[in-house]
Amino acid sequence: QLQLVESGGGLVQAGGSLRLSCVASGRTFSTYAMAWFRQAPGKERQFVARITWSGNTYYTDSVKGRFTISRDNAKNTVYLQMNSLKPEDTAVYYCAYRDSSAVQYDYWGQGTQVTVSS
Repeated sequence: QLQLVESGGGLVQAGGSLRLSCVASGRTFSTYAMAWFRQAPGKERQFVARITWSGNTYYTDSVKGRFTISRDNAKNTVYLQMNSLKPEDTAVYYCAYRDSSAVQYDYWGQGTQVTVSS
C-alpha cells in the first residue's frame, strides 16, 4: 500500500505565503503523477496542480502565477508553494498520487487546512 501525509497548512493573512508538503511512503511507482486538490466548505473538490515524475506541471487557471508545484524524487515528496494567497484559496488541501498509466488518482492524503484571512 501507499500512504500520503500532508503538512504545512495553517492560517495566513491575504497576500501571505504557505508551503505544503506531501510525503509518499510504502509502495511507490517509478513513474507517477502527484497532484494537489482542494475542497472549500460546501463546494466540490477542485483540482489545483499536478506534477509528473519527469517534472511536467499543470495548474488550474485560478492559481497560475501564484502557486508552484515541485517534487523531490529522492524524498518521495511533492511541494506546493502558495504565494499571494487570497481568501478564496481557503480550503482543505489534499495530496493525491497515481501511477503514470492510471486515469484516476487512487491514493489520497488526509488533507491539511489552509485558511486565508482578509
